[in-house]
Amino acid sequence: MAVSANRLELLQIADAVAREKVIDKQIVLDAMADAIAKAARSRYGAETDVHAEINSKTGELRLSRHLLVVDDAAVENDSREIPLSDARKRNPAAQIGDAISETLPPFDFGRIAAQSAKQVIVQKVRDAERDRQYQEYKDRIGEIVNGVVKRVEYGNVIVDLGRGEAIVRRDELIPRETFRPGDRIRAYLFDVRREVRGPQIFLSRTHPQFMAKLFGSEVPEIYDGIVEVKAVARDPGSRAKIAVTSRDSSIDPVGACVGMRGSRVQAVVGELQGEKIDIIPWSVDQATFIVNALQPAEVVKVVLDEEADRIEVVVPDDQLSLAIGRRGQNVRLASQLTGWDIDILTEAEESERRQKEFIERTELFMNALDVDEVVGQLLASEGFRSIEELAFVEASELSSIEGFDDDTAAEIQDRSREYLARVEAEQEARRRELGVADELKEVEGVTTAMLVALGENEIRTLEDLAGCATDDLVGWTEGRGPEAVRHAGALDGFELSRSDAEAMIMASRVKAGWIEASAPTEETAEEAETEAQPS
Repeated sequence: MAVSANRLELLQIADAVAREKVIDKQIVLDAMADAIAKAARSRYGAETDVHAEINSKTGELRLSRHLLVVDDAAVENDSREIPLSDARKRNPAAQIGDAISETLPPFDFGRIAAQSAKQVIVQKVRDAERDRQYQEYKDRIGEIVNGVVKRVEYGNVIVDLGRGEAIVRRDELIPRETFRPGDRIRAYLFDVRREVRGPQIFLSRTHPQFMAKLFGSEVPEIYDGIVEVKAVARDPGSRAKIAVTSRDSSIDPVGACVGMRGSRVQAVVGELQGEKIDIIPWSVDQATFIVNALQPAEVVKVVLDEEADRIEVVVPDDQLSLAIGRRGQNVRLASQLTGWDIDILTEAEESERRQKEFIERTELFMNALDVDEVVGQLLASEGFRSIEELAFVEASELSSIEGFDDDTAAEIQDRSREYLARVEAEQEARRRELGVADELKEVEGVTTAMLVALGENEIRTLEDLAGCATDDLVGWTEGRGPEAVRHAGALDGFELSRSDAEAMIMASRVKAGWIEASAPTEETAEEAETEAQPS
């Protein structure tokens, strides 16, 4: 009876621990078996290969030791090995390398053995609990979770999620909001990391997707997939923009998110501590989307530069402050929402700039082609921007200009090509004067004008160019507005994108023998810079 009672007690303990820690009962039984085996090794010898098994249905404990079958002459450890002759007395089919199981009698745990077994069980159960927490919460990344504030440490909020503990760091809290122990909190689960002290669960109330998920819980059309959130930009605690679209033309996505008398959006605003939200209709047309994103400002004209990922937006003079927003907030959020760098100009500024560009192009054509002002203005007004365009455009495009004929078009193209040849000769002479190596001419994408610019910036050999970073060639702008800082790269002023500059640097490194020609093309110049330096 005593044995049966012990068996029953063993199963009851395992069942209770499994329920409390929300882990599989078999994990607890396996932990108990490992603990008992460890205690048994202290009784029978640390080198003894002791195994313990607990029947999950009856609770019966079986102790055994495994002995390795070896050649009779090769026995070195009596507690772990058994001669082949002895093994065949127990099992005639035994072979060298097999394991023979030998049942061990039960024994009473000593105080030290029992304490050691308890530590093994506690550690195994803790590891299983941590693994369960990690597996459970890693699958919930991207969800909103609810919890109770457990404590606040140095501004970080520790949250009890019921089956785990999470943290909301100070920078992931909405500005000026405070929590006290016992407060309920909702947050966005954005990361779960497996660490030695257990899974670390990170929550955020400032993450853009927190607002998107809140709308998903308040707007049935989003939950059902009829209305889709395409993009979100937030200035936490102050203002946000969210772009939405509808898969059903009969449903207005903006109206669905606003709700009757603004009930739905107000529920989200309340959770976000009064954060003002602009709900923007998303459009597949980038220009239209950008115009919508700059609401409530009115936009007169949009000019996209797809190569540079920049856009110029022209607004009425009285709309400039509204388009930029307080401390640039409106244009910054619109830029984050659309993924475009946005430059805002007033109509007066745009008109002044266009007039300046028109005058500059007119003077360029007059001086380069030796034509009068009327001809220069005609060419500029037709949209020609450079001598290269005039030299290589179809002659019919020039002859179709009012007041021009075939002879005039041919004469303009001849003068254009003569001018380019003259400039090329002058630049070549200047390159030689600066001492720029001929081998740089072989780098794909480098022109003679670029070689002059490189030489004037002390980049005169293949090794000099190979040692450059992208920012050494291309100008960059830091900040916005009057406080912006401009860095003049060696090729600043040329129509050269960052990707072109990277390709140029990589090509020079291949020619210089710093890297293999088969190096991955997507590797940027900055990434390769360290390993490409010669030893």
